[in-house]
Amino acid sequence: MSSMDQKRSEQLKDRAHELYYRAQQNAPNSRQILGLVTLLAIGGLLLLLGGLAITGTTVTAVLATPVLIFFSPILIPLAVVAFFTIAGLLGAGTFGVAVLSAISWAYNYYKNRHPYGSEQLDEVRHRLSETASQIKEKARGYGSEAKGIMQSKTDTSLAA
Repeated sequence: MSSMDQKRSEQLKDRAHELYYRAQQNAPNSRQILGLVTLLAIGGLLLLLGGLAITGTTVTAVLATPVLIFFSPILIPLAVVAFFTIAGLLGAGTFGVAVLSAISWAYNYYKNRHPYGSEQLDEVRHRLSETASQIKEKARGYGSEAKGIMQSKTDTSLAA
């Protein structure tokens, strides 16, 4: 063998050792392999169960369709009545809870327990009373002005 071939052989051998060392470092450990196997098993099982569910749904739909068509004159009005009954009960319950909440809030406000939002209500009440007093003062001013104008008109008409 020539020295060139021997040198080339040594480089290839070193390169092979380096690749082997890297492969050993990057190889998955037993825990990673077990996790992958578990993941694949669970994924396969879920895929199988999904297929069974689709198959069962299809078979049930095929078998139940004639029964549903036969009983549809009874089932459709029954479903409509059931829907409106349930909607009415839920609506009544919701309104009942809203009324009880409002009564509870008003009771706590009356007892001066400061329920949520009472500060805003007090502020609005204060603004309304200020606005009402301002309007009252303006009305008094306009009334006295009108009274003065009326008196001046009556005084001039009496003088003539």
